[in-house]
Amino acid sequence: MPSSTLTLAQRAIKLPESPIRKLAPFADAAKAEGAKVFHLNIGQPDIKTPPEFFDAITQANLDVVAYSPSAGVGPLRESIAAYYQRIGHSISSQEVLVTTGASEALGFVMRAVLDPDDEIIVPEPFYANYMSFSMSSDGIVVPLATSIENDFQLPTPEEFEAKITDRTRAILICNPGNPTGVLYPKESLEQLAQIVQKHGLFLIADEVYREFAYDGLNHHSVLGFSEISENVIVIDSISKRFSACGARIGNIVTRNQQLLELLMRMAQARLSPPTFGQLGATAVYELGEDYYQTVRHEYAARRDLLKSRLDRIDGVLCPQVNGAFYAMVRLPVPDTEDFCQWMLENHRHDNQTIMLAPGSGFYASEGSGRNEVRIAYVLNQKDLNLAMDCLESGIEIYNRS
Repeated sequence: MPSSTLTLAQRAIKLPESPIRKLAPFADAAKAEGAKVFHLNIGQPDIKTPPEFFDAITQANLDVVAYSPSAGVGPLRESIAAYYQRIGHSISSQEVLVTTGASEALGFVMRAVLDPDDEIIVPEPFYANYMSFSMSSDGIVVPLATSIENDFQLPTPEEFEAKITDRTRAILICNPGNPTGVLYPKESLEQLAQIVQKHGLFLIADEVYREFAYDGLNHHSVLGFSEISENVIVIDSISKRFSACGARIGNIVTRNQQLLELLMRMAQARLSPPTFGQLGATAVYELGEDYYQTVRHEYAARRDLLKSRLDRIDGVLCPQVNGAFYAMVRLPVPDTEDFCQWMLENHRHDNQTIMLAPGSGFYASEGSGRNEVRIAYVLNQKDLNLAMDCLESGIEIYNRS
């Protein structure tokens, strides 16, 4: 008998490959050959997770690792609400939904606001998984170009409005930006608030890098715009703030009760967020400003080192970076997909090389970002310096070959 033909969902087939992880096999091969690989491709900080995180888990003395409430344990939701209150936003624990990382939070929100073929406007370049989350919800990402020459600042209100159709349901921003490191000024956010209010749209703000703002600048959360309180959805996470990526604890904050009810149904369907992650997260949300200042100071120093090294390399353009721990950088090569793979396969500087994230994977517009890379300055300054040595020598040799 002939075997039956198995059919896979087109939704899954069309999902893009991660630009952050796609070159991992080449990095693994370089390591197998004995080379040291500096990972600047992924936002995995080397700063130690606060000991309070681990203490909370060991002191819990659990006999059973049980399901938690679907919205998250009460103490964590209260700690998160208190955190927002400390930074000036009146949020109750009932307006916080704990998720399995910011990824689940984004997936929940996309499914809650997008029907098939609905549109969400996103300034590009953007975090690559925004595309996957939207496609998994049968939604459509409508990219809105920003410019490296303009430090990837938000487009004008007129440019946003030109993209709005009768299928538009939301605008999504990341502030401070991944992959760009841009920090949006209050005036630009006020203009966005006016647009979503005028057109009846949701404003989804990925604010997981909120604490990482440099040069004396302040982060302005969209939670501060009371006139659009029903429109605002904030995505957050402990992954970057507390260097706890593997804990997989994120959250959604919104004052829109109807939306919260829908999100809660999704939370119930997946049962509960991770128990141990919630225990640790409850503790680290109690940390004071001293912790944030120390981490912020370290990332600012790494940013300064990275930019100073990049600015000395002929043909490299590094924009102003005021937040997060990424830089979207233009390299003097025609195709960074090829260059990044070549670095891992062929280039060694003192038996060291680097892994970068090719820029085109952060764009939805065909052909964009081909000569850009995202660099995550998540390594200590010594390693970051060595990684820049690899990059500088690599560019020179690649362009001679």
